[in-house]
Amino acid sequence: MSHRIAVISFPGTNCEAEMLRSLNASGLQAIFFRWNQDPGLLTTYDGYVLPGGFSYEDRGRAGMIAARDTIMHTIKEEAAKGKPVLGICNGAQILVESGLITNAKGIEMCLATNAVEGEGTGFLSQWVWIKTACKKNRCLTSRLGHPIHIPIAHNEGRWTTTDPELLQRLRKQDQIACIHCDENGVEKEAPNGSLAEIAGLCNPEGNVVALMPHPERTPNGKPFFDAIKLWMDNPNLTRTDATNSVEHLSVGIQTRNPVSQEVFIDTIITNNEERTIEQAAKATHPNISLKQYRYLVLEQNINDALRNLSLFNPNKEIAYVRKEQTWSKWDPERKKLEPSSSILYDKINLLRRDSPDTGIDTSIGLVETGICYSITGITDDDLSDLSIKTVFANPHASSLERLE
Repeated sequence: MSHRIAVISFPGTNCEAEMLRSLNASGLQAIFFRWNQDPGLLTTYDGYVLPGGFSYEDRGRAGMIAARDTIMHTIKEEAAKGKPVLGICNGAQILVESGLITNAKGIEMCLATNAVEGEGTGFLSQWVWIKTACKKNRCLTSRLGHPIHIPIAHNEGRWTTTDPELLQRLRKQDQIACIHCDENGVEKEAPNGSLAEIAGLCNPEGNVVALMPHPERTPNGKPFFDAIKLWMDNPNLTRTDATNSVEHLSVGIQTRNPVSQEVFIDTIITNNEERTIEQAAKATHPNISLKQYRYLVLEQNINDALRNLSLFNPNKEIAYVRKEQTWSKWDPERKKLEPSSSILYDKINLLRRDSPDTGIDTSIGLVETGICYSITGITDDDLSDLSIKTVFANPHASSLERLE
């Protein structure tokens, strides 16, 4: 039996060739499918794979834009019918952001920036061992068998949540599909700081799996795809008796008063991330318009800091400074601050700060970082809408504060 699998390619996806090759090698019929093809055609496929890469250049955060793409509505509908869906690396990020893993109604987790004990690790590219952590017939990939040695390659791969009950629920429902281990199968600390050494999760029904490591990049990963073929060949393995979790996500917005010395960095050239995030927000709030600034809190002489090219590039950026409620603009020619009016006036200004803050660099006096979204076209009441707030931040790895 040859099952037709659509391998979905978004702008920025870069692992399609490896995925097509691996699926075909395990006896599946893998077919390349672009994000902008007719989503209705997807209903003719038996399953779906979201490969790795950097969809939409990870704008906003990894997987956020693609998760809101029109094609994902169809994939959700087909997954609800029991069809298998696999997401690898960026594909896993998309599945988590779409709500398909833990809760089809909301976001209960985040694949956040790699960090171990609060310290950022940066991009990780190394080999790891993983093994099945759930029952033999529990999910799409659970008949993996022995541990496999495969690579990881990601910057945002840390499974995390702020919900203290979620891990208990994942364990109770046997949704932890794969964990990190050593070559003998002994559980081992995840190099990216993931909760409970998680490498991959399945949804409550077992037909959707998100995995961060890359089994498609090595022959070692073939047992992983063989397990998918076995699941699809045996419909009786499908698990549908798990209890879906209940949406209870809340995203609070605290007020943040001005601190000692804040820098807001704008771009002279077109900011593609800014425009893409705006388009994502327009899906539910069509009148919205936004400006995006890089946000820094500095504890050293501002003149010295803004001469540092690793922090600020005057050839493509503009720096505004707020100090003790007074606004200034950096003049790169004269190397000094000049008086300026507020850039935040008469707008809703939201600050996203990631936890942990891996952008801190105390050697140059940089003590806090974030992204400021200066927004018009929405009201205070609109900020109670979860769909708009989760465009700007995933609450399981970031906070939103309103700047005054």
